[in-house]
Amino acid sequence: MNNRAEFKRRRLALQAQLKPRSIALLMARPEVLRNGDSTFTYRPESNFFYLSGLAEPEAVLMILSKDLGGQCILFNRPRDPKLERWNGFMLGLEGAVSELDMDEAYPITEFQQKLPNYLQQAQHVYAPWGRIPQLDQFIKNAQEDLKKQVRRGVSWPTEFIDVQRMVDEMRVIKSEYEIQLMRYAAQSSVKAHLAVMQYAKPGLHEYQVEAHFNYHCGLENCRLQAYSPIVAGGANACILHYIENTAPLRDGDLLLIDAGGEYNYYASDITRTFPVNGRFSEAQRQIYELVLVAQLAGIAAVKPGTAWNEVQHVMLQILTAGLVKLGLLKGNVTTLIEEKAFLQFYMHGSGHFLGLDVHDAGAYKIDGQWRLFEPGMTLTVEPGLYIDANDMTVDAKWRGIGVRIEDDVVVTSQGCEVLSAGLIKTVAEIEAWMAK
Repeated sequence: MNNRAEFKRRRLALQAQLKPRSIALLMARPEVLRNGDSTFTYRPESNFFYLSGLAEPEAVLMILSKDLGGQCILFNRPRDPKLERWNGFMLGLEGAVSELDMDEAYPITEFQQKLPNYLQQAQHVYAPWGRIPQLDQFIKNAQEDLKKQVRRGVSWPTEFIDVQRMVDEMRVIKSEYEIQLMRYAAQSSVKAHLAVMQYAKPGLHEYQVEAHFNYHCGLENCRLQAYSPIVAGGANACILHYIENTAPLRDGDLLLIDAGGEYNYYASDITRTFPVNGRFSEAQRQIYELVLVAQLAGIAAVKPGTAWNEVQHVMLQILTAGLVKLGLLKGNVTTLIEEKAFLQFYMHGSGHFLGLDVHDAGAYKIDGQWRLFEPGMTLTVEPGLYIDANDMTVDAKWRGIGVRIEDDVVVTSQGCEVLSAGLIKTVAEIEAWMAK
């Protein structure tokens, strides 16, 4: 299935969920000013792109319920040769029909004028309320315009429904087309991680390693990162969302890199931790191998029918028992978990959904119960242990060690596929690779 058919399939799937006499509206996010008159590199809003396939600003997607004609209409920018000379190709109205398989396309400048004519036929309006203020205002203005015509028998919608949650749920199960994109993003990021393992050495700075990672992603056409890379040497690895990336790399420290390229707007999210000098100390190895055992068990738990929280439960058992064995925690494992004593060293969840957003759309609980895995779900599995450099409750040899191991996983009919499986992660593999 090509991407044109993929996007149309999604629109029709949303249309099938609409009540009779309904209109669904989604709008592209505007460009964002960076400074002066320069804008940030444009990245489409995920739900709008998911349904439209358009990666340009100044556009609105309208989907009519079948009883209102069932059309999918795009309001977007007409092609403008003068503007294209400065900023590049624009899809235009003809392209919206021929390339995106829209039923109709109109200039975005006509949206506000045409909207009341559509709304007076509808009883229900689906939109991402509160997400894009300009769209909210367009709808409000159109409704006020219709109310002024009440004596002429004109009606207006009476129910306003959040389309965001509906599209979010559609995005939970990935198609084979989406999985192919995510597989490529992950495999490209694997190459970058392997490259920086051999590049990193004492005396370099975190930002140099980050630049090397970005370079190798760019070679694979993953020009944008899915999120701000975390390149954390030594105790910086104990800061979960460390993105300063300016410190020097020291001999004897570990380096935690949490980074993933984005391909065709689909994210990868991979973490590896390795010694800057190529050799784990005994304390580092013990913590690392404990995290690795937990991660492998967590991945093994990912299969259809398993509840989302079971991955965390499996890893918590291993991590807590290991911390007791190493002397970092004292007491009964079950009691320590009940008392959440592990939070001193492990303070986040097992992972998250992955897709168009690095923390992707979808509910983790359904009707108050943890969601069960289904084929096509994509997620990360990422246990970690973080021992604060100033934690005087533990032996000095442990202080400042931060380890996280993260892979991208897709649920299959038989179990799961690790999309980032090509990236080494045993102590022996890492040390041998860094010694080359």
